[in-house]
Amino acid sequence: MTDTVPAAFTGARLLDETVAALSDRAPAVLAAAADQLRGIRLGLRFDDDSHATLTALHSRIVVRQDRCPDPDVEVVFDNRAMNLLFDLQHRPVDQVLPDSLDVRGSQEDTLAVWRAFTLLSRRAAGLRSMQELWGAYREQAPRLWGGAVPAAREPYADPVDWTAADYLARRSPDDAPARPALIGDTTVRAPRVLWDGRTSTSWSLEDVVRDADLMETMRRCRARTNEEIERLLPDREPRAELYDLMRSYPARQGKGLRPTLTIAACAAFGGRPEDAVRAAAALELFHNGFLVHDDIADESTHRRGLPTMHEEHGLGLAVNVGDGLNLLAVDAVLSNLETLGLARTLGLIHEAIHMCRESVEGQALELGWIRHEVVPEADEAYFTMSTKKTGWYTCMSPCRIGAVCAGVTDPAVLGRFDEAFRLIGIAFQIQDDILNLVGEEALYGKEPLGDLLEGKRTVMLIHLFRTAYGHERPRLLDVLRRRRTDKTQQHAEELLAAMRRHGSIEYATDLADRLAAEGIARFEDDLRIIPENEGKAVLRQIAHYVTSRPL
Repeated sequence: MTDTVPAAFTGARLLDETVAALSDRAPAVLAAAADQLRGIRLGLRFDDDSHATLTALHSRIVVRQDRCPDPDVEVVFDNRAMNLLFDLQHRPVDQVLPDSLDVRGSQEDTLAVWRAFTLLSRRAAGLRSMQELWGAYREQAPRLWGGAVPAAREPYADPVDWTAADYLARRSPDDAPARPALIGDTTVRAPRVLWDGRTSTSWSLEDVVRDADLMETMRRCRARTNEEIERLLPDREPRAELYDLMRSYPARQGKGLRPTLTIAACAAFGGRPEDAVRAAAALELFHNGFLVHDDIADESTHRRGLPTMHEEHGLGLAVNVGDGLNLLAVDAVLSNLETLGLARTLGLIHEAIHMCRESVEGQALELGWIRHEVVPEADEAYFTMSTKKTGWYTCMSPCRIGAVCAGVTDPAVLGRFDEAFRLIGIAFQIQDDILNLVGEEALYGKEPLGDLLEGKRTVMLIHLFRTAYGHERPRLLDVLRRRRTDKTQQHAEELLAAMRRHGSIEYATDLADRLAAEGIARFEDDLRIIPENEGKAVLRQIAHYVTSRPL
């Protein structure tokens, strides 16, 4: 029997999973690597005879597990080269082994590929999850890494081990002393900031390597906020018809985007992250109250993979639960008086009222279009609606509220979040709209094509009506005008097919990427007043998360 890596976990698959994990855990670095690869088709072949093609698409790196037919740069390497891929102990010249690594391509493109992989390896090497991924790959065929090199490769017949992963395991012991935390074990003071938007420092300079990735940070912030929500919810009657139902939507785990933005913004301005937890819980209560009412207005059937409140319990109870969540959110904001004092609490009240007003105005705009059977002609109308309906409570207000928790009440300083996160919020909403059309239901958590069934005026729909031929319009309008209860899945598929014919989905994808890139540029410029720290690093990673998540 030969010691080959099982086909189920080839080198190509390992590369694919590595890039996918980094898109979640260190999207700012992935975007920087994609910038280096822009315009380059990279072909890779591994010792297990698997192949991969890497290309940069906007701020994402796309991996296909297939042979690249016409690569600009081609890399062929064996298992010894694989062992050194994430090993930063060696000098760069020692990473290229004779008869082990073969690279073909122009000097300019080859150097760009090297820079991209250097960025990826510096960040990935310090992540515990990445170490576990590469360790699982190694353990499937241990003799590949501990056996002798074939005699044909003399005099380079030194034993092959997994130097990088073993070294990292020694530098991130499970019993390492706890460090100051953002939430849980996420560092905030004396931080390991590996990426500040311009330079990347090496994990090898740290005494102890610990997790500092976006998904782990979001998980911890979400969990801590959920604990606070549970503490705020009354343990009293009527449980079955009110308080138990109020727990339903918050318990349907989302990404944790709003709590993380709130807590990170507080930390970025030097505040205690724990001081932002109750405000984060209030935001989540407002958000879930809006969702219950939105689902009624939109006649939605599913929310985060489960039946909507009104579908499961009826309209009356659902309306009352939404009201209860909003009332509890107001109480949560006011209860900051005992910990944050009068000035900051007044600031939180002002921000919460502004957020709610923007949200209901945005909802009114969208419902008005549907009621009057109007499809806006320009994307700017969608930008305004999206910013009001979701942008404020998803991106802008969480940042501003987190800063208020740290003691920032100057409107000019709080306003520095607005343009960056307005653009990022619109891009995020466009991507969510795209995922409703082409994403997997298990990942997206809503009924497939629900936006088309509800008649949502998305960028794709606006583009479709702007570009559709004259003879198509009457039929498209007839389908769009139907009530939600009169539409079938076939009607939604008909609209989707028209969008595909006219390139509406591709148009929206490009638009979202452009808006996100503009938002990131504004982030770096407008928030230069914040010193580099772990809180700001988390905000930056979230900004880049919009551009790197797969569509």
